[in-house]
Amino acid sequence: MELRQLRYFIAVAEEMNITRAAVRLHMTQPPLSRQISQIEEDIGLQLFERGSRPLRMTEAGRIFYTQAKRLVSEADELAPLTRRLAQLAERIVIGFVPSALYGALPQVIRAFREAAPHIELSLIEMFTLEQLGALKGGRIDVGFGRLRFDDPQVTREILVDERMIAVLPQDHPLANPDVPLTLADIARETLIVYPSSPRPSFADQQLSALRDHALEPARVHEVRELQTALGLVAAQVGVSLVPESVDGLRVHGVVYRRLAETHVSSPIIMSRREQDEGETTALFCSLARKLFRVE
Repeated sequence: MELRQLRYFIAVAEEMNITRAAVRLHMTQPPLSRQISQIEEDIGLQLFERGSRPLRMTEAGRIFYTQAKRLVSEADELAPLTRRLAQLAERIVIGFVPSALYGALPQVIRAFREAAPHIELSLIEMFTLEQLGALKGGRIDVGFGRLRFDDPQVTREILVDERMIAVLPQDHPLANPDVPLTLADIARETLIVYPSSPRPSFADQQLSALRDHALEPARVHEVRELQTALGLVAAQVGVSLVPESVDGLRVHGVVYRRLAETHVSSPIIMSRREQDEGETTALFCSLARKLFRVE
């Protein structure tokens, strides 16, 4: 079956009228009708109910329409995606969540610039879910995020499973380093989570850290970014949970403490297109594996 036949079927399915579909396709009605009949003969199923006015698809037709629409959409994206990737042959674009900058990502960037000074490197801050669409659309080549997602067009690797720690106002009773700090202690406080959108996000990992232990925070305060969360902790609005690498970020009025629970963590996940076997991407990913894992 040819791609043009799928386009014929989609036009008829969307117009629900052979004449209007033929006008849309800039062809006459008889050959279009023959094409639809040929498709039905090829797959051995009736796609439209015979004699219905207006046309109505059968259940098989509705299934075929969904799959045909997906295939045509992917085919239409193929040429522009190829052109964009060809233009990026001497360039690599990295998408990242902000918290990745507190880990080994800056070292990876420096190491890549030293290893490939002739390659232009661009960085774009974006949420994990935004990275998924950007990878598939060719707008970025590698993404660093914290959320797990499944997509057959994207390869993911967990580089490090970072321990989560608590951020507390410096004068808070829980800030005492001589007293063990537990998730149950955190649950009794106002939990400041970020980012508030889009969801799911790291905010859901913070909440899941408690819910995985059958705990619910007394109150939840959502903010847009890490810096705001830290500022509100310093203002004694509440407490927060952050990746351990954030400990290197000095903020007046807050203290960082490890939790008694050692298995509460947030991964840094590197993602790239499944079929991207370019040397530039391979070099960057190799450096990331090496430097994140010896952090």
